[in-house]
Amino acid sequence: MERNEFISDADWKQFLEFSEKLPTPCVVVNLDVIKKNYLKLKENFPYADIYYAIKANPNDEVVATLAELGSSFDIASRYELDKVLNLNVEPERLSYGNTIKKAKDIEYFYEKGVRLFATDSKDDLKNIAKFAPGSKIYVRILVENTSSADWPLSRKFGCHPDMAYDLLIQARDSGLIPYGISFHVGSQQRDIGQWNDALVKTNYLMNSLEEEEDIKLQMINMGGGFPAHYITPSNELEDYASEVTRYLDDDFGDERPRIILEPGRSLVGDSGVLVSEVIMISRKNNTALFRWVYLDAGVMNGLFETLNESIKYPIFTSKDGQGEKTGSVVLAGPTCDSMDIMYEDYKYKMPRSLKVGDRVFILSTGAYTSSYASVEFNGFPPLKTYIYDTGVKQK
Repeated sequence: MERNEFISDADWKQFLEFSEKLPTPCVVVNLDVIKKNYLKLKENFPYADIYYAIKANPNDEVVATLAELGSSFDIASRYELDKVLNLNVEPERLSYGNTIKKAKDIEYFYEKGVRLFATDSKDDLKNIAKFAPGSKIYVRILVENTSSADWPLSRKFGCHPDMAYDLLIQARDSGLIPYGISFHVGSQQRDIGQWNDALVKTNYLMNSLEEEEDIKLQMINMGGGFPAHYITPSNELEDYASEVTRYLDDDFGDERPRIILEPGRSLVGDSGVLVSEVIMISRKNNTALFRWVYLDAGVMNGLFETLNESIKYPIFTSKDGQGEKTGSVVLAGPTCDSMDIMYEDYKYKMPRSLKVGDRVFILSTGAYTSSYASVEFNGFPPLKTYIYDTGVKQK
């Protein structure tokens, strides 16, 4: 694994110049990468509307950049709603995609002009009918994806297609607009065929509703799932787009409904580098084969997705490329929680000359790092983000 497989030499040089004097730990985000990823997604899915999943990286400059490019937004809370509205994004470009929400938050979204709501339960649908009358409703269905997604999403969200059928009838009978179906095949999904399985279910459900209830749905929200570049190989976006488009053509032909995508990781993941520092190196006994390398970043402050070693980030050090001998290490964070171990089973190799104070660079950390970081666990401050495009700005 070589660093230039993930970041070009020119971009790496620019990154090092920007980050050299920044305090660690921090995340450095390159807006140019996000712009390129968005335009690439639009090029490969020209028929789809992009709703960026703000939860992946809610940084104001990231959101503003995507808004300027024309993105719409998937919103999970009133706090995210306030953020995008303060950035002058029109409510018509927003979807309340969280199926778990308070009645007062539904009302708040409606008052602010949002008219597109996700649901997967009867109680939630009743609240939408009461507090957001006349709104467009799409129902999230369950899809199984646990074996091939690095971060599965098939347990907490969605309902069986039979229930989705009933919910869309309930939506119509409650004065709402039954608008579409949504699904999510799992984050960092490496099996492109999972989209086919989900679309087959969706097509059957849509046909049944039209034939039996005269409900013609207008939209499919295919969620996210397209990958960022981590250690585990995955296909390129062009491969996903080609196959997903073929699935849509096979199932819907010339009557393809409106398609919404909700990318998060695939848009911003590759844009970030988490800069950390070695704070201690130890061995657990005199004959231990592996060193324990403790960083000032850990599970609790930016690397939550290393839990169960689910996401394996590309990791490099300031001493790489110097012909140093390497050895396997266990990587752990700085807190007094025993769960704060990033990688113990999967062994990264680091220079044997690595010492306290050396920098460790964790690549592809533009998504689900700063937004997942705890606030003041053990007193550690929130993980800072620095944006560079034409200059460095702290957020």
